[in-house]
Amino acid sequence: MSGRQPAGPRAELRERWHGKRVTVAGLGVSGIPAARALRDLGAVVTVVNDGDDERARTQAAELADAGVTVRLGDGATLPEGTELVVTTPGWQPDKPLFVAAAEAGVPIWGDVELAWQLRGPDAAPWLAVTGTNGKTTTVRMLAAILRAAGLRTEAVGNIGVSLLDAVLPDENGEEKYDVLAVELSSYQLHWAPSLRAHSAAVLNIAPDHLDWHGSMEAYTADKGRIYEGNTVACVYNVADKATEDLVRQADVEEGCRAIGFTLGTPGPSQLGVVEGLLVDRAFVENRSAQAQELAEISDVDPPAPHNIANALAAAALARAYGVAPAAVRDGLRAFRPDPHRIEHIADIAGVSYVDDSKATNTHATEASLAAYDPIVWIAGGLAKGASFDELVERSAKRLRGVVLIGRDRALIAEALARHAPEVPVVDLEQTDTGAMSAAVRAAARLAETGDTVLLAPACASMDMFVNYNKRGEAFAEAVRALAAEHA
Repeated sequence: MSGRQPAGPRAELRERWHGKRVTVAGLGVSGIPAARALRDLGAVVTVVNDGDDERARTQAAELADAGVTVRLGDGATLPEGTELVVTTPGWQPDKPLFVAAAEAGVPIWGDVELAWQLRGPDAAPWLAVTGTNGKTTTVRMLAAILRAAGLRTEAVGNIGVSLLDAVLPDENGEEKYDVLAVELSSYQLHWAPSLRAHSAAVLNIAPDHLDWHGSMEAYTADKGRIYEGNTVACVYNVADKATEDLVRQADVEEGCRAIGFTLGTPGPSQLGVVEGLLVDRAFVENRSAQAQELAEISDVDPPAPHNIANALAAAALARAYGVAPAAVRDGLRAFRPDPHRIEHIADIAGVSYVDDSKATNTHATEASLAAYDPIVWIAGGLAKGASFDELVERSAKRLRGVVLIGRDRALIAEALARHAPEVPVVDLEQTDTGAMSAAVRAAARLAETGDTVLLAPACASMDMFVNYNKRGEAFAEAVRALAAEHA
């Protein structure tokens, strides 16, 4: 008997990639798994990285032990003989490395494109989600619903879980999942030309990452890539016409349907809200006259308007996959939001303290402010080129007071002076580790019984904190310290 093993999905992948010279652009969450996966398949892998710090050197040493060449401090030069470039999401399209690759006729893939190309013949279909805000919550809700339906699934992608780990079959050639809930950023979609999801949703479109994309039009177009080639459903936000426009422009498979979600009463082929219930008029036999109850608003945690919209989008994707109504309800009941996303921290002296540090742009912050009234708002940080006039003008009536922190707080102060001059503002110049404690105490002095002190910064965190998580943790710690004093 021959000792040769029968061919299978992994053997076919190894044959396809053996000896292929691949350059991976960037270390980190997606670059390292990409390099390892390609090396395991027999590719000749070189990783190039702009940085050359201690962390990068440690990562490079670990990859070198796995047979991967790493070039630190030079991410601009295309290694000789490169046949494919695989980029991590953060690298901008105008990087010299990509210009050199384009001139040499070398294709450029993102980590998502690589994962799509490495899928086996019986791979789990993708239910994909993008949008300016709400992606992670929606994808995690979707995964909870799919699990409630008894399906093997995982929330993967831009959520921080490598798609490569999810799509590659195990050592026995078996698929690990029945279906995947996939979060995709505009960066990832830009470099994913062949992605074809089972069904996909664009939650909303608002200005963000324009420095990377170059224009609002380019940013929107990259978001719209998620609909290309969809086979069952393109899910859009009825309240955001740009998402519906993207569906109209998409080249989809014959029979693929446009499915809307709305916080109002749904029309045919929509999901919406009727008398406190989430209902489906899309995946029922008689869409013109019939609605299927899916869940109650109270099943959504927290039941803020934008979070109900997230739940409807997740439900639409699950229903497109054939999930029963009871599983939608059970999944939403089982779901618990991640920290720093409209997270209630404490009630002190009749005032609620809520952490939405994840609200790093004006669109997310407007949704957060719309969930409470009256509000003492803690805001500020790195504005990323944002304007705050529309946000302040639309939210002014809800504001009891404002506490400003961070480098670009003056931009928010100027918008408040123009559109809410009667609202008291505390401007904190402090940027040390005690700044958030000072902000919480200032907010507490402004607040009255029944108010909500809301951290929804509308800005990035890196001027004062490592990331939005650390900013939220500092807020929660300051609130708990204040609560202890009132105990």
